[in-house]
Amino acid sequence: MWVSASVLALTYALIISGRLNRAVVALIGASVAILVGTLDQNEAIAGINWNTIGLLTGMMILVSISRRSGLFQYLAIWAAQKAKASPAGILLMLQLTTALLSALLNNVSTMLLVAPVTLAITEELDVAPFPFLFAEIFACNIGGTATLIGDPPNILIGSSAGLDFNAFLVNLAPVIVVVLAAQLFAVHLIWGRKLHATPESRALVMGMNAPGMITDTVLLGQSVCVIGLVLLAFVFAGPLHLEPATIALGGAAILLLLDNWQHPDTKQSENVHNTFADVEWITIFFFIALFVIVHAVEVSGLLSLAAAKVVQATGDNTAVAGVFILWVSAGLSAILDNIPFVATMIPLIKNMAPAYGGSARIEPLWWCLSLGACLGGNATLIGAAANLTVVGVAERSGVRISFLQYLAYGVPMTLAAIGICQIYVWLRYF
Repeated sequence: MWVSASVLALTYALIISGRLNRAVVALIGASVAILVGTLDQNEAIAGINWNTIGLLTGMMILVSISRRSGLFQYLAIWAAQKAKASPAGILLMLQLTTALLSALLNNVSTMLLVAPVTLAITEELDVAPFPFLFAEIFACNIGGTATLIGDPPNILIGSSAGLDFNAFLVNLAPVIVVVLAAQLFAVHLIWGRKLHATPESRALVMGMNAPGMITDTVLLGQSVCVIGLVLLAFVFAGPLHLEPATIALGGAAILLLLDNWQHPDTKQSENVHNTFADVEWITIFFFIALFVIVHAVEVSGLLSLAAAKVVQATGDNTAVAGVFILWVSAGLSAILDNIPFVATMIPLIKNMAPAYGGSARIEPLWWCLSLGACLGGNATLIGAAANLTVVGVAERSGVRISFLQYLAYGVPMTLAAIGICQIYVWLRYF
């Protein structure tokens, strides 16, 4: 028990330090967990949630192929031009576009698509990029919270707890709409109403060729159709008896086939290689190794003991437990990456089920975990993968986002969002 807990703690510490890539750290931690005998290789493989891995990989392939059509770049410029190149209007439209894309795709892919276009637009308008990037990070993590596929913590929760796409949509989308509306209002008060651009700068944005962003109309049509079918399959996954990984990988396989159907063998090899190269293998292997480390802690019995302590502290009251999980998840996700945190919390909450009357009775706790972890990650630059993605894109363009500058706005806005969620879960579930 102590050995597995030490491996987990050291892995967390090295990830937080940022001295080594998190996938490398997690793979070393998983290897150590097996080598020292906390679990054998067969048990380690059994602890990996392949449904999560398949869902993530499939969605990354779909985004990689559809991105080559220019669809997402077109949407960003279209949104800016619909706002008549008004900085305040663009700020609003880019937030809405980012939230929607994040709910339908995933937040890391969304920021890789939207952030570079945002930097180009702010450069043309000659306005500070920070308000736009900050607002998009928030909108991305908020939008991603609404669906099963939008944020990696939700993918983990859904796969482990057996919650489908519709369950996330019905339980989380209502409060996410309110949280997003509150963010839009706050961002406008803080920045939007003060942003101004010269007529010449606005003319440059209005002159951008949005249709010209579409580089492959055939691929565009294929991508829209396949992504639409995948989303429909998520909605009807229950009657179809399909798991999320099957849907995502099946959609990815179909789009790969359509993308390569008319090309010769050499071109097919190049296309497929480029598509697979776009998959975020760092994230995939990070998940795989993390599952092994957390499973080692779980089989040791430590999480069962921790669950018993939480039940004892909350007095067997699911309402108190929900409040505890919501705020603790938000607080810890602000200082830890929310992915490893949620991976650790899932088996802990599962172990709490018997004390609260079974798995059906603890479903509200999953929503508290999701809301706390996904929205809590907005508080700091290191709280979520999307945040770090934007920092990297901005730095490559010569734009530096200060940790303290972000913190000054991130903490109060995150507290407001969690406060709204607290009211929602209390009224709806407890």
